Amino acid sequence: MNAHRGRRRPLTAALLLLTLSVLAGCTNAPPPPLVKPSPSSSPTTVPSKPPKPKEVVVGVGELRGGFNPHALADISPATRALSSLMLPSVFEPGPDGKPRLNTMLMESAEVVDDGKGRESGRFTVRYRIRTDAGWSDGAPLAAEDFVYLWKQLRSQPGVAEPAGYRMIHDVNSRQAGKTVEVSFSRPYPGWRQLFDNLLPAHLLQDAPGGWADALDDGYPASAGPYAIRRVDLDRGEIVLMRNERYWGPPAKTDRIVLRASDQSGQVEALRSGDTGVALFRADAATMEDLRGLGDSVRLSTVPSPATTQLLLRPNSPRLSDRRVREAVVAALDREALIDVGSGGGPGRQLPAHSQVLAPSESGYQPTEPAGTFSGAPKPQRVARLLTEAGYRRDGDVWSRDGHPLELVIAAQFRSEHYVRLAEATADQLREQGIQARVITPRGDELFGSMLPSDPLAEGKQRATVDMAITPRPAGGDPASMMASRWGCPATSPSGGHSFPHNMAGFCDPLLQPTIEAALSGRIPFSEASSRVESTLWARAVALPLYQHAQVLAISREVKGVEQGNGFASPLDTAGNWIGAPAETYDW
Repeated sequence: MNAHRGRRRPLTAALLLLTLSVLAGCTNAPPPPLVKPSPSSSPTTVPSKPPKPKEVVVGVGELRGGFNPHALADISPATRALSSLMLPSVFEPGPDGKPRLNTMLMESAEVVDDGKGRESGRFTVRYRIRTDAGWSDGAPLAAEDFVYLWKQLRSQPGVAEPAGYRMIHDVNSRQAGKTVEVSFSRPYPGWRQLFDNLLPAHLLQDAPGGWADALDDGYPASAGPYAIRRVDLDRGEIVLMRNERYWGPPAKTDRIVLRASDQSGQVEALRSGDTGVALFRADAATMEDLRGLGDSVRLSTVPSPATTQLLLRPNSPRLSDRRVREAVVAALDREALIDVGSGGGPGRQLPAHSQVLAPSESGYQPTEPAGTFSGAPKPQRVARLLTEAGYRRDGDVWSRDGHPLELVIAAQFRSEHYVRLAEATADQLREQGIQARVITPRGDELFGSMLPSDPLAEGKQRATVDMAITPRPAGGDPASMMASRWGCPATSPSGGHSFPHNMAGFCDPLLQPTIEAALSGRIPFSEASSRVESTLWARAVALPLYQHAQVLAISREVKGVEQGNGFASPLDTAGNWIGAPAETYDW
């Protein structure tokens, strides 16, 4: 019996241990961990937000449709700024203002002797484009871009500097488009000023609207450090972002915002810090407000590559008589017109007294005859000249054959300072008995069809615009600018059609050989321009007023902003700007 109990004790102990284990499993106590936690482990953390993108907000005076840097209708500070950031040029202004090769785009550009030039009298330039240069959509930058620009600028009306392109006989592509050979009909010393602001031919040559409308809302591709992200002209804002396909050094700031505002708005935006850089036309009162900001902003004047002029078109029936044009000039108060156009701002300090060069250009000298075009209106001179031309004063109006002398003055729609100038000109003429009315056509209409009419062509409708307030481009090859502005209509080197006439409606066959000799370098520009200038002043074809200029305001928060060499826009250096973090992440 006792022996039997002794055999059952181990079994009873085992059952007791099993029962205790089951009961322990039914309690709320957690089981021991299978793996001990590592001492280095820590709770999961929420990732931090990425750093906000750096941006620079640039205040500009206006943002309106039309950004073709080669079209007279689109000349504006905004167009100049955008094109300098996105459209590449073969040459760019150096520290001395003279053109130097843009090595970010080109390997070389040089005159070559291919053996054919001496026989044909032609002149050939070979351009080698960098193999890695391309547009932001992935297309290579190639010879087709040169061909497109050449064909457009030699034939389209209302372009800024066509004379050099009209001397080109042919453009040929070599080495898969990365070598371009340009053949000129004769020697052309100004060839370095050609092929600036190249355009993406693969996107534009078949674009709806063509040359006239394809660049109304910006550029479809970029070959610079920035590309267009968003265009909102209704809000007056254009957003640029870093071009990730740019082959050069990446831009140091992620995005640049161009924001339009009036003059008082620009000052307030600088004061509040909403704007880091501002580039706009400012009148005398606004300049005082800007100076009141103290050392929080740095101010400088930036001359623009254009002079404001008043054209008196000799191909107009009412102004075909030189005595009438001289009478119109004598009826004007030129100083008052300059005040109206410039508003007493930076442009007032750059009055223009030359028919070819702008006041800030190298080599500029006043060529204006003393005492003829300055000072107050000269009623006696007006009366004498109009009487000699067959007009009679009838009450308050000058008339001939029962018809009053009434002139049509054109100024581009939405160019407010031009419209103000046109209205002031009309008011001054009315005070001297010359009737005048102002029209404001669209820029493409004014420069594309109204002004480039040919005064020598028979059977065509004569000019409907007597006078016009227009820009006179500057900064290019001086001889080419002179030929573009005052030369007779040229014929294509291949012997085809005649090209559009200059917008002044001026052509002097006796003066033309001098213009062509300067263009091909047979005589110095200074010698040719003295002859041309004296003729233009004597014929009263145009009255130069002042050179365009903007004020550049830079806040201390933005680093790396420079004015730029020559006529380069300050935004030309924007790849090196360093801005502040943006307020939002919105791209």
